Amino acid sequence: MIKSDRQIFNEIKKGNLATFENLFRKYYQALCNYASKYVKDLDKAEEVVQELFYRLWEKKDKLDINISLKSYLYRSVYNGCLQYLNHRAIEIKYEAYYRKQNKEYNRDASENIKLQELSDIINNTLNSLPERCRKIFLLNRHEGLKYREIAKKLSLSIKTVEANIGKALKLLRKNLKNYVEA
Repeated sequence: MIKSDRQIFNEIKKGNLATFENLFRKYYQALCNYASKYVKDLDKAEEVVQELFYRLWEKKDKLDINISLKSYLYRSVYNGCLQYLNHRAIEIKYEAYYRKQNKEYNRDASENIKLQELSDIINNTLNSLPERCRKIFLLNRHEGLKYREIAKKLSLSIKTVEANIGKALKLLRKNLKNYVEA
């Protein structure tokens, strides 16, 4: 005996599991094929269809279907596919945003590492200078004293100050050659 959509729906609404299983078996594969045309992934298509049947059974006593059961099922799968695609679009946007932020973070971290390496080379180079040479260089570069002022402060000739600063700069250029653009 062939049952009408209304009869099938009423039996499911009353909790007739056998009728529900028959409906499931009758439409499951066709609905999966239909969904896969939209989501382009058979596993996701099956998830959409399974979710439809799950909701149909869970809310059987609250649903009121006024169109043919087949139309209802296909429309529900279509809507489920749209929801999945909208959700996927949001995920893709978030992933792109995350990759961009992570890339900027990694770039900042990389720059920080390079700055630390540069700072270490400069400090090691300055620490390797003889005491008087380092002191002369720091007075000039860090305290901003002119050669004449350094010479007077340390009781040295201006030529000695020039020679020591030249020595420090030569060693810094040598040690920083990989960090200086040509």
